Amino acid sequence: MSMDSAQNLGAATADPQLQHFIEVETQKQRFQLLVHQMTELCWEKCMDKPGPKLDSRTETCFVNCVERFIDTSQFILNRLEQTQKSKIAFSESLSD
Repeated sequence: MSMDSAQNLGAATADPQLQHFIEVETQKQRFQLLVHQMTELCWEKCMDKPGPKLDSRTETCFVNCVERFIDTSQFILNRLEQTQKSKIAFSESLSD
């Protein structure tokens, strides 16, 4: 890491507004990546041959695919959060 990068990193952690901006931009980037992955997955799963409009079967497939993708993503996030909380509680109990 160069000296400038280290100084910029130090400035980012020292400036709460900059830190908040970076967090928001990181969340936006993660959301965009998630949407891209969902679009690609559901397109491959549901779209047989593109046409001028979606038939009801394809539309239903897209809706179900998106809902399952969101449910799965939420489940994984909740599970990771629980795991992280368990690790924190365990490490705090060791330090007592």
